[in-house]
Amino acid sequence: MLTGKVAVITGASSGIGASLATRLSQDGCTVVLAARRKEKLEEVARQADSAGGTVLPVQCDVSVCREAEGLIQKTVETFGKIDILINNAGRGHFSSVEETTDDVLESMFALNVFALWYTTRPALRHMKHQGNGHIINIASIAGKLGFPYNSAYVAAKHACVGFTHALRLELAETGIHATVVCPAGVQTDWAQVTEGSPIIRLFSEAGPIIKRIAAQRGISLPRIEGVLSADVVAEQIRACIENPVAELFTHKGSQEFTALAAQNREQTERQQLPVALGERSVYERLKTQA
Repeated sequence: MLTGKVAVITGASSGIGASLATRLSQDGCTVVLAARRKEKLEEVARQADSAGGTVLPVQCDVSVCREAEGLIQKTVETFGKIDILINNAGRGHFSSVEETTDDVLESMFALNVFALWYTTRPALRHMKHQGNGHIINIASIAGKLGFPYNSAYVAAKHACVGFTHALRLELAETGIHATVVCPAGVQTDWAQVTEGSPIIRLFSEAGPIIKRIAAQRGISLPRIEGVLSADVVAEQIRACIENPVAELFTHKGSQEFTALAAQNREQTERQQLPVALGERSVYERLKTQA
């Protein structure tokens, strides 16, 4: 089904994007890989090429409008079409609301939100001419729930979810699909490259504290599947390309918990309370040490 399709993947130098590059290449897709890190991008391109597909690496920053538009233009000029656009590029931050600077706000929304328009607008012109296509936006479970100490990222991923919902209505009965993907924890370098400082230390050090608070207070923590590999998530996205859905929840239990949050925010916040308190204690300690 995917043989001969042309797919553009942003944020393709690692994680989900890199895994998707290899998987789609194995399925006979022509893959155009975009990322800022040239050496890592070229390594992913070599791996995808060895999987049997046609590969075009394009070093660019999709948070810059002209570079994102140039990516789509180069794809169509080279291959004559664009069938699949996977907006995977994204980055988080690590700071409380009051310590989130204007620079961080601008950076979070430039990459996680504005880039969606920069790539989707030009891609849609070609997809509408073709009468078919699929736009896949990688959001996060943070696009459905609140999490402390990365509020700008959470807000940006909520925007990604809303953008996709609006896009779907504009594309009704056009032959073009739009999907938003909402993963929970994935084994990537995301938590190690957050702006400000790595948020991975918050997650790792808060874990035992969260469990202790939950036990002390008799609170049942959200039952959401643990960290998955990028390959497992990429395989679910590949399946979604063959059978499009509006929203893809990659982790067991995440769809149910976000649905509960939409119905009863207070109840889900109570289940998240040990997380909030545990991470607050670690954040304040790290802040004092800094």
